[in-house]
Amino acid sequence: MLKELNKHKVLYLMTLPAMLLLLVFSYFPMAGIIIAFKDFNLSTGIFRSSWAHPVYENFQYFFTSSNWVRVTRNTILLNLLFIAVGTFLNVALAILFNEIRSVWFKRVSQSLTLLPYFISWIVVGVFAYNILSYEHGMLSELLVRWGFDKIDWYSRPMAWPFIIAIIFVWKSIGYNSIIYLATLMGIDNTLYESARIDGATKFRQIIHITIPMLRPTIIVLTLLGIGHIMNSDFGMFYSLVGDNSQIYSTVDVIDTFVFRSLKGAGDMGMAAAANFYQSVLAFALVYISNRLARKYESDAALF
Repeated sequence: MLKELNKHKVLYLMTLPAMLLLLVFSYFPMAGIIIAFKDFNLSTGIFRSSWAHPVYENFQYFFTSSNWVRVTRNTILLNLLFIAVGTFLNVALAILFNEIRSVWFKRVSQSLTLLPYFISWIVVGVFAYNILSYEHGMLSELLVRWGFDKIDWYSRPMAWPFIIAIIFVWKSIGYNSIIYLATLMGIDNTLYESARIDGATKFRQIIHITIPMLRPTIIVLTLLGIGHIMNSDFGMFYSLVGDNSQIYSTVDVIDTFVFRSLKGAGDMGMAAAANFYQSVLAFALVYISNRLARKYESDAALF
């Protein structure tokens, strides 16, 4: 190990800031997991607080509530929807950009699709409200103008998984397609030239060359997405849904449930227990998905 460090010391020094960042913000905070098993008191701190009696007391609040099944189901299904729809559209957009031959048009279109990624979720939530509001929303005004009745979207829970998926894809598609586009740029052009000589159409080239070459990248990014499947984007959900209990049945996730519980009861132990459950479930999903990916294509597995 010392020989390896000495031989590549410059490279290891370059990785040192990233390693320190990972330790400080990802590994050191893991000590706080014990809050889930303690009767946490802010004045005594994490380690001096007394243990809960029984030790699983904080978990009882979450699992005896009828909400834990709902928020778990919503968290998994919504994120799977984001991964499935997002991956398909990200790949499609990357292929579309790759086929554009006009340089200026490609640059302008890429910039326009990338721009929403840098807009805050708070601002996006304001946009969504002004579009979907029953009283003065743009969509309601258009429906009235076209002779239809207004629709109160904020009281229709079944519509919100699709609304959030559309907003999520609109905001992230430009940024997420960049990785696929970088992979496409590395494909050997001789493959396409050989296909054209054999009479393959553009569609056939995409099906038999582009998609197979993108498959390892798709698998890796899907596994990474599954790794975050239990860690829902709190900013997105709370900015779009807020405290509207009418649509909780389909869009209330673990993060928003924990936030509301913590805001209402101020119980750090209960919140930590819910997050601990969230982390364990995420680990199980990643492990199972990685095993399946290894069987399908071993080079694309994460570990």
